Amino acid sequence: MKWILMVSVILASLTSCKKSSQGDKAEYFELKSTDINSEEIAVRGKTLMENKCYLCHNPKAEEGSMIAPPMIAIKARYSKDAKSKKEFMADIWNFVEKPAQDKAKLKGAVKRFGLMPYQPYAQEDIEAIAAFIYDYEIEKPEWFEQHWKKNHEKRYRQKGKSVAQLPEPEQNYADIGMTYAKSTKATLGKNLMGAIQKEGVLHALSFCNVQAMPLTDSMSTKHNAKIKRVSDKYRNPKNEANEEELNYISLYKQILENGEQPEPIVVEENENVNFYYPIVTNDMCLKCHGTPGEEIQPKILERIQALYPKDNAIGYDVNEVRGMWSISFDK
Repeated sequence: MKWILMVSVILASLTSCKKSSQGDKAEYFELKSTDINSEEIAVRGKTLMENKCYLCHNPKAEEGSMIAPPMIAIKARYSKDAKSKKEFMADIWNFVEKPAQDKAKLKGAVKRFGLMPYQPYAQEDIEAIAAFIYDYEIEKPEWFEQHWKKNHEKRYRQKGKSVAQLPEPEQNYADIGMTYAKSTKATLGKNLMGAIQKEGVLHALSFCNVQAMPLTDSMSTKHNAKIKRVSDKYRNPKNEANEEELNYISLYKQILENGEQPEPIVVEENENVNFYYPIVTNDMCLKCHGTPGEEIQPKILERIQALYPKDNAIGYDVNEVRGMWSISFDK
């Protein structure tokens, strides 16, 4: 018999009001600012950073294969200017809310990697991440110390408490599914962004056509799970969603339209667990999934049509459900 965890969250999302007003956001920060030093906020910030940021800012990446600066570099640069924790949090949010050249503090990183693509992150999520980064020692790549000293003529001494002091959150099936989705997304994203940076979007399209499915399959083997990316508007027919998956995609579309944050859906059936979570578009996605003649350049469209004659995956805007992770694993 099937039963779904977090149903109350989903139903609440579907029946909720539209996005809160600016007054609500101000009230949120005023309400939560007195609690920004709590362990609960730190644990949440750490989890969010690993889930949202490490796709591009992974501290385990080699220097030559980075597609964005490591989070320790962001901490170092923003700490230099901020006179308080609240100012540090506000500065991080100011940039992430809508990245722009004139807001960027890491000029060298923007020159090397390009400007961070806009993604509609929730303010409270970014503030939780920033609060954690400010208060705790975060992981740094092995090469970072030498890199920093070379460019700044002195060693960077990170300040913060040890993450070992934080309680480990209990892991449930949603967390396990998210771990599998996150690691697969990181593997695909690292290779895709590397292809774009080295040879451009045209090359990246060819990479996706040949490598996306094998890379996803390799992560299924690694995690001993069945990992799929599915869509109602698929590009590759192998990514076509089935009837049950289409229902969840429709559900997630409604949640985003209501201005709510999506949560994982977990369905347990006998000894099996099915995990679902949406894939949401950002600025970078639109280069291949946006509107022809606008975000999609003519040469890109021509290559898409050559590689995928039955393509349905165009016409998207930012913050729309492009598809969904559909992951099955044993209990």
